[in-house]
Amino acid sequence: MNLDPYSHAFQSDPYPTYQWLRDHAPVYHNDRLRFYTLSRWRDVLEASLDPVTYSSARGTLLQDVEPALLEATPMMIFMDPPRQTRLRKLVGKVFTPRAMAALEPAIRALAVRLVEARRGDGGCEFVDDFAGVLPIAMISTLLGVPEADHQTMREWTDASLTRDPGSMALPPAALDAHVRIHEYFTALVADRRKRPGDDLISGLLTAEIDRDDGGGRERLTDGEILGFAGLLSGAGNETVTKLLGNAIVLLARNPEARETLVRSPQRIPDAIEEALRYWPPSQYQGRSLTRDVELHGERLPRGSRVLLLTGSACRDEREFPDADRFDMDRKIPVQLAFGHGVHKCLGAALARLEARVSLEEWLARIPVWEVDEAGLEHVHMTSVMGFARVPLRW
Repeated sequence: MNLDPYSHAFQSDPYPTYQWLRDHAPVYHNDRLRFYTLSRWRDVLEASLDPVTYSSARGTLLQDVEPALLEATPMMIFMDPPRQTRLRKLVGKVFTPRAMAALEPAIRALAVRLVEARRGDGGCEFVDDFAGVLPIAMISTLLGVPEADHQTMREWTDASLTRDPGSMALPPAALDAHVRIHEYFTALVADRRKRPGDDLISGLLTAEIDRDDGGGRERLTDGEILGFAGLLSGAGNETVTKLLGNAIVLLARNPEARETLVRSPQRIPDAIEEALRYWPPSQYQGRSLTRDVELHGERLPRGSRVLLLTGSACRDEREFPDADRFDMDRKIPVQLAFGHGVHKCLGAALARLEARVSLEEWLARIPVWEVDEAGLEHVHMTSVMGFARVPLRW
């Protein structure tokens, strides 16, 4: 069995590969690309809780992040504690449950507008018409990106994550998108220094954090603010877009579950948690080892790149009986789809809120739909998996 994270066949359906890895090679080594994987639920959970051993400082994908990029626009997902902890606490003040709840009216108004715009058409392309519109609008509004630029930001984000089959190299279109995003937020930060608003970037410009040496307080650098902006824009767009697309397909394939949600909308959070387990938008997280590790009779040397296969862990039969079945009654003790430990997704509450409100308004207006299965298209990105196109009819 060969695991190539950049194979289009793997990205379209990684679960048979995951099954084989869990059963036959819980510690797998790819000689060509020089990485290890952990595929079982318990191993991924324990590694997520040990950032000292499983470091994020070299990046969270398969390849190392360029040191110059880390220096220019440092992102907290590419850091280890204690620096990561201080930065996370700062941004965490924005993503509190109370602050996220205050966004619900705006999310609901947009969800209603989007579904009503296509309700009488008898069908739509769900990603372009709904799932790809709402998340980028909300996270961009939080960051202070004008509405006229929301769609452009979505296109750049998609392009920045797209990879060619079989290659971990950054393709020209992805590199160009990274440059455009960086230039856009550089200009936005400069503008907010002159004309502050009530958006997140304006708040970060005046925020202070403890110095690494313990000598008082310091402001964030422009690079750190740019790192925050790029991270939140990308994660806030892609995760929810893929979650919504996955959920709408799963509910079409499980009509009894869909009927339950129409009758009992209060069960929608259960459906969201199971959709996250069944098809996690973020399929793996890269780490590098700071020491030798012995696991399942294998020795993983210090410095090795390790992929924590979230997508596999969430289907591990050792933790979830009948794991390949979509079951809204399933009890999920730890939701690994948003990561866990110090790098658990800061925007998890916002993602859940957007998904819940979206499904509430969709199911209330379009309770039955079919998916054109032949027209489904998967994305071909880095660690993000889901649908690029979901054609529906009703």
